[in-house]
Amino acid sequence: MAFDDSASSTVPMSFVHSLLRGTPLAPAAQADALSRAGVSPALLGADTARVTTEQFAALYQLLARELDDELPGMFSRPVRAGAFKFLCLSLMESANLQTALFRFTRFFHLVLDDFAIELARQGGLVRMALIPQTPAAPANTFGQEIMLKLIHGVASWLTGHRMVMARVDCAYPRPRHASEYGFLYPGPVHFDQPVSALHFEASQLAAPIRQDRRSLSTFLARAPGDWLFVSFKEHPTSQRVRELLRARLSQPPTAGAVAAELHLSLRTLTRRLADEGTTFQSLKDELRRDTAIHRLTTGDTPIAAIGQEVGFEDPNTFHRAFRKWTGSTPGAYRLRR
Repeated sequence: MAFDDSASSTVPMSFVHSLLRGTPLAPAAQADALSRAGVSPALLGADTARVTTEQFAALYQLLARELDDELPGMFSRPVRAGAFKFLCLSLMESANLQTALFRFTRFFHLVLDDFAIELARQGGLVRMALIPQTPAAPANTFGQEIMLKLIHGVASWLTGHRMVMARVDCAYPRPRHASEYGFLYPGPVHFDQPVSALHFEASQLAAPIRQDRRSLSTFLARAPGDWLFVSFKEHPTSQRVRELLRARLSQPPTAGAVAAELHLSLRTLTRRLADEGTTFQSLKDELRRDTAIHRLTTGDTPIAAIGQEVGFEDPNTFHRAFRKWTGSTPGAYRLRR
């Protein structure tokens, strides 16, 4: 299965804080893990700093190996190495997605104490819900976020296409990073709900399983990237605008020029982007930010040259914009070097 390339995406530092918070590692060990994942420890103190999806996945893998826990530190007892492979082997033998999801619930009944996973039909929808089993479970926001992503990512991999949810429920208040949910979650998200849950269209559960042992090896080798960071195209206008901007980021076209290329009026383009929860300027800034972070963390190209690549002729203007986007200077992303 080939998901959309999410290499140009980044995630907020709050994800890193949440991942580290559950581990018993001492500060020195955490700093070492960050460095090995390619993340400058100096960025931990910057609330608006970001890391690439590859860096986050690398840190996740390091912690999983260090702690022998495939959901590192997220729940009251570890999910030992190899459990995820056995889960996927079991799911691949299912006749369809419905059977696979039921087996998913039974597997985590054996290995997870904090939540039960309930699969139930509600009219034309099938709800897969996380039911708290301990007093501390409802406060475990990050664990719920990751578990919902695991369910969705595995379901998407099994069926060979991105599963778009009818609805995503979160049993906690809207978090500060809620703006990231458009990237992380495949459907309309609702906060302060009774339980955290994914809602599938009932017809989706008849989908056949399209994976085998060969594709499983690749999926496991790339975990958690292939189930955690799945990019979606349920926002078609935003996606098309990003594609046009990415091709000419050093000299980005105006909103009017992009509208003309899409055979839309500027007013129609603006309205469609607003319907998808964004603006032309936001898309351009996010693309510039994420591209710059990737270039800073994966090579030795001079900072001024990276600024030019993302459309800034003046290095000082690039520095100011980058600090506004991330709370840090471009140089802070290269302290590890």
